[in-house]
Parts: sequence; structure tokens; C-alpha cells
Amino acid sequence: MKISFLIVLLFVSISNMFPKSEISVVKQNFQEIYLDDVTGSPLMRELVQHQPGFIISDRVVMELQQRVPFDRDRIERYIKNLSKDGSWADINYNDTKRSGWDPRLHPERILEMVKAFMSPGVEYYKSPALEKTIHSAMDYWFKAGLKCSNWYYNEIGVPRTLGTAFILFDEYLTADERVNAVRIMENSKFGMTGQNKVWLAGNVMMRAVLQNDLNLVKQARDIIVSEITKGGLEGIKDDWSFHQHGPQQQFGNYGLAYIYTMSLFSGIFADTSLAFSNEQLRILSTLLTEGYQWIIWNGKMDISALGRQLFSSAPLHKALSLAFAANSLSGDVSSILMSNCFSDDNSFVGHKHFWQSDYTVSRRHDWMATLKMSSQRVIGVESLNGDNMRGYYMADGALYVYKDSSEYYDIFPLWDWRRLPGVTAYLDDNSPMPQPDKKDKYTNRTNFVGGLSDGKNGISAMLLRKDGLSADKFWFFADSAIVCFGTGIESDSTLQVVTSIEQCWEKGKVQVYRGAEPISFKEGAEYDMNDLKILHNGLGYLFFQNEGKCIIDAAKVKGNWHDIMQMYPEETVSGNVFSIYLNHGKCPENVSYSYMIIPGADSDLLRNFNRDAYCILSNDRNIQSVIHNDVCWAAVKNPSTLDLSVSVSVNFLTAGLYRIEIHNGKVYSVMYSDPTQQLDTVSFLINNRKFTSQLPIGVMKGTVVHVSLANKK
Repeated sequence: MKISFLIVLLFVSISNMFPKSEISVVKQNFQEIYLDDVTGSPLMRELVQHQPGFIISDRVVMELQQRVPFDRDRIERYIKNLSKDGSWADINYNDTKRSGWDPRLHPERILEMVKAFMSPGVEYYKSPALEKTIHSAMDYWFKAGLKCSNWYYNEIGVPRTLGTAFILFDEYLTADERVNAVRIMENSKFGMTGQNKVWLAGNVMMRAVLQNDLNLVKQARDIIVSEITKGGLEGIKDDWSFHQHGPQQQFGNYGLAYIYTMSLFSGIFADTSLAFSNEQLRILSTLLTEGYQWIIWNGKMDISALGRQLFSSAPLHKALSLAFAANSLSGDVSSILMSNCFSDDNSFVGHKHFWQSDYTVSRRHDWMATLKMSSQRVIGVESLNGDNMRGYYMADGALYVYKDSSEYYDIFPLWDWRRLPGVTAYLDDNSPMPQPDKKDKYTNRTNFVGGLSDGKNGISAMLLRKDGLSADKFWFFADSAIVCFGTGIESDSTLQVVTSIEQCWEKGKVQVYRGAEPISFKEGAEYDMNDLKILHNGLGYLFFQNEGKCIIDAAKVKGNWHDIMQMYPEETVSGNVFSIYLNHGKCPENVSYSYMIIPGADSDLLRNFNRDAYCILSNDRNIQSVIHNDVCWAAVKNPSTLDLSVSVSVNFLTAGLYRIEIHNGKVYSVMYSDPTQQLDTVSFLINNRKFTSQLPIGVMKGTVVHVSLANKK
């Protein structure tokens, strides 16, 4: 007994002298992350209930599907239906699509089988039949040498999926399989920028783990964490948005992949010298709270944050992917996001303009609105690899108003993409839909695009100059309403010009009023805007001006997902769509519009709504402005004068966005932002007294400054 005890003691001492290698810890972390049984967690229950499936183009949502717990029926089918050569007949190995490439499903199945094989408590745990199937499927892939015309699958997508499978299956790899595994992983090399750089370095890291090369693991890790910073040309921006492919907001595409991947790496490197520092974790957590928390509503991601990936269920599954990422990074941050973005409580309220992305979000307890614009600084949208084939107007002032987040969910194949909510554009069903500009082109030929927020309310403005069409657009976001102005609408084309107010799923009765009196609703009919009011699905639409025609429609529409995302087959779908738009006619000359959206409206509230609480001071080419609760909000495009009251006159010497608060006939405070992001100072006169203030510099250009009214000249 004494000898046995001494042997055990000696073994423990030797083990302490030679602790587990860091690569062994990394491999163990892989096992815990990918094989951990969390089927009882609320997030996993949500995922099981809403599985993404496999017909998707997004890397992150594909990895979300990889998290779905063991499916016995699928594993049985994989074993039963595997051909003698190791392929599956239901996969098109000759597919030439650049997005949603069908052969990618083969590596996905290998990983799924490996997870079932390596998971204790699963029926197929270390099953000889499943092991044989895995080896056969790997052998086919090694020999087939399949390549996609889209470099992404060859260098990022396939190595990322198979790299995880190889590490989990490490002890069962034959010598030849290990050689072939390394050969596939060598398709990934250090390089590129932003999230592509992170993906590639992560794949190199997995190859290094297979080769037990700690120095290469460390090199890959250092490249990965080099992207945990803000303020670069791509990646996390100073306003906590995320850019990729140039100055382009990519919250839901590359940005989501970034935060999701970083959350995985934070777990993979845990308990080693490679672990993320506290500062790196703080940056990632702040990206969640100051960026992503703004764009999720009732468990779905804002359409304007999705990027070019407008596939079925994208808002739901991208939001769910974010929830998993937050949960992996920080329990505290995850709790904040879950309570504010994934429940009916919606306790996170406020107004924010992302000044480096031309993107505005306004959140209230029972609704959220988002606005996407573009400028010569900011690329509005892109279309690549058959994705987003209709999104040409997506950043021309698209305004989405959400209450329960179902308003636009999966409506993409049925939309008239020339009439996105909030957008002023050409309407011509007989001409081909323009394609989104390539990433090296601007989608709006002006820099007067920006926003101003006091944290609760705010305004945004955009001078739209595109394809011979001009429109000065202005939005004011308040507690109970959104005020929308347009002026200077002109075009050099004979095509009709329209401004869309709404285009969403039809839900319930459409009610139309002239003042307080109901009038009959006829699908597709034109209505005079004189005191016109419309109610649909708890949203009210109210018009300030009397001139012009409004078309209201609620009809069954047919469409095709393939027209939006070419990875889908050409299959017709249909549904009932509600829409409102203004027809400005052909070759309009200095046409204007002004209307209001009232979330949370009912018939009594709408019919008796006090428009006087929102006083329009001006809607012309010099100034667009409104007064609400003793605060004037103004977009000043040219130096000009505005009388705010009988006792207050403001001479704006500097163009830009203003918030002017008035108490007892006197100006109490002034806030200003420069939408052009080119000015150094702002100057104005209040009752002939001049005030001047320095503006933020560098990356903070375009942010809000409080002008001191004590600085009189």
C-alpha cells in the first residue's frame, strides 16, 4: 500500500513538473466548445425550434446550424445513403454557384458526423459504422479536389469546417488522412483585411494545432487579436459600427462573422498564454453594447444591417447567432442583450446616429425605426456572388418601422424594390432593375448626409443625388412619431418618380380617414392628401401637405427568392402586401412632401391626433425644420434665416444640422453636427448676436457639439 501511494505521489509530482502543453489545452477547448451538451439552455431551445437548415450562404448562420444538437435520423441517412466512392447522390458536386455552393454540404456532413461520433452520451458515440462512413467521406473529398469559382469557399469556408472536424477527430485520423488534412488547410494563408484576415488566420491556427506547431499557433493568434481594435479603415469603427469592403456598414455580414468568430477564439485560447487580454475582451463587449444592441428588435436583426445577405429567415438567424456570440464572450453582456433585444420588454431606448456609417436607429419601448443612407464617404450597398440582386435603392433613405419585428420578415421576394419604405426613386416596371453599385463606387453623389441626436430624439438628413434624380430628405424621430420631409425633388428622366412611405405584410384591416371621418378604401386607388390619414396594423400615416396624390394598396403579390438571392431555385411564392406611396409624376420640378408615421396608433388616436404639436417651420431647399416641445430641429443646407418665435430669430451662417431649445422666448441651448464632415467651425446669429464654436476633429468629425451660448461676439 505504501509503495502504491508513493507511485501515485510521484506521478502527481511529475505531472506538475510537466504541465499539459498549450496545444493540448487548445484541443481540449475545441472539444468542450463543439461537443458540450447545452441542449437545455434557452438559446439552444430557441435554435432547435428555429433551425436554419443548410440552404444558406452566410458562414455564421451555417455555423449556427452546426450547433444544432445530434439528429439521429440525419446521421442514419448519411450512413445509409453514402455511395461506394464516399459521395452522396443528393449533393450536386458539379454546382457552379458562387454563393450557396452545393458541394460545401459534404464537409458540413463530415463535421456533423464527427461531432456525433465524438460526443459521449450520443447513440453513435464511437460507432464503428459511423467511423467507417467518416473515413469514406473524407477520402472522397481528398480525392475529388473540388474547387469553387468563389475563392472564399476554397480558402475560408471549407477549411474552416473541415479544420474543426480534423481537430475533433484527431486521434482517429490515419497517417494519409493527416497529410491530406494539412494539404487542405494549407489553402488558407495569412493575408487580407478585417474579418477575412481573421478567418484566414483562424484556419492557419487550426492547421498548426494539427501539426502541433505551437509557434505557428501563436503567430496566428497574434494576427487574430491584431484586429481587436477600433478606428481602422475596416473593422470596428469609432462609432461602434463595423466596416468591410471599404467604408460600408457590415453589421450583419462581416461584422457578425467577426464578433461570432472572436467569441469562439476567446474560448479556444482560454486558460493558455494565448488568452485574450482584458482590454481585448472589453473592446469586443463594447461592440456588443454600443453597436449590436441597437440593431436587434424582438429577436430579429434590422434589415438595413443585414448587408447583402437577404436570405430567408436572415433577421432571425443572424440575431440568434449574435446571442450565441454574446453568451460565449460575457455572461453579463449576454444578459443585457437578451433582456433588451430578445424579449418583449425592449427596455433599451434611445436614439443614435452612426456617423461613420450614415445609419440611424431610434428605439422606444414599443417600437424601433432604422434609417439607412449613403454618401460619397459611405458606400450604401453591394451585390456579390449572386447576393442582393435587387438592392440598388437600399441606402437611399430606407426607413423601417418595427413593432413586433414581423412587419417585413421574409418579404424580400414580394417587394417592389423600387418602392422600399422611405425611398424616393424612379418607378418603371418595364426596365430592368438596376444592380447595386460595385464596392468601389458611391451610391450617392453628395456628402451632405448625417444625423444629430440628443440621446433620446434626433434628426437625419440626406441630399440624394443619384442617376439624375435629386431630393432633399429629412427625418425627425420623436417619442410618438416620425416626421418625414422631402423637397427639391427633380429628375432629368421621363420615368415616373415616387416616394414610398410603406411596403410591408398586410395585416388586418386598412382604414382610411379624411380628417376624423372614415372614407372607403379601394385597393390601388389614388387619394388626395388633403387631411388624409391611414391606419394599418397599429401604425398611423398622416399627411401635412394638401397637394399631390397618394396611392394605397393591399393586394396579393407573387415573387421569387431566386430574383433576390441566386442560390435559391426559381420557385414562385406569394403573399399579401400593404403599401403606400406618393407619385410625383414624370420630370418633377421642385416637388415636396411631408408626412408623419405614428407607431402605436389606433383609430381614435389617429383621428384626433394633434398635428400642431409638430410645427413645420420650413421645408424648402434652404431649410427643413420642425418644432416639437419647444425644440427646433433643422437641416440647414444654405445660409439663411429662420424665425423660431416672435422673439427669436436665427441667422444660420453655417450649413448643417441644428437642435435649438427654447424656454420662455429665449434660446436655452444649441447642438450642432456637420453632415459633410468637412467643416472646422460653426457660426450663427441669434437675434443678431454671433456665436462660433470649434467642431470635432479627425475621426470625430460629424459628431455632435454643444455650442456655448456664453461665447458671444
